[in-house]
Amino acid sequence: MIADMSRYRIPKSRCRVETRAGNSRFITTIAPASSVAEAQAFLREIREEMPDATHHVYAFRIGHGNSVSDGMSDDGEPSGTSGPPTMAVVRGSGIGDVALVTTRYFGGTKLGTGGLVAAYTAAAQAAFKELETEEKVRRVTCELNVPYAVLEMVRKSLDANEAIVEGERFDAEVHLKFLIPEERVDALSETIRNMTAGRVALTVL
Repeated sequence: MIADMSRYRIPKSRCRVETRAGNSRFITTIAPASSVAEAQAFLREIREEMPDATHHVYAFRIGHGNSVSDGMSDDGEPSGTSGPPTMAVVRGSGIGDVALVTTRYFGGTKLGTGGLVAAYTAAAQAAFKELETEEKVRRVTCELNVPYAVLEMVRKSLDANEAIVEGERFDAEVHLKFLIPEERVDALSETIRNMTAGRVALTVL
């Protein structure tokens, strides 16, 4: 069970690790990918970089929690021996917005079904062990029309709820437009209502 669906780990940058099994080279590259199109572009890039490789097995996971898009391929390896075990490692990592490609250069020794599963699993695990991650926060855009008398209190509440103010307009009242983590919207809305005796309501755009 994921306690906070609006925060999750994503790759900070690319990572590449090489492993070996049965004389074959397994070069695993992990990259951040915020969309399926970005993951597919990353796969094409790896194919172009290493066009003489035997296989380019991939798995990606865009989003996190209950809102994800998954994809994988055995890329010519026996069915179920590479894509699914790679995908299992990706899912088990708890990391979202991630694409992984394991490029294999065949070394002349057949590994068999069990050997392939073990080799691709180990390759993905080795790469994730070296991967640096950072936190991604899902934010929504909101706005408020705030009386000048409570402006400073509202600003403190925005700071306390990790809001990022994108714009301010000073008229009869102060119009604020900001980004805020999804999970903090309800709490901030209630705080604003209580602070202004219900005169100010938060609007989610």
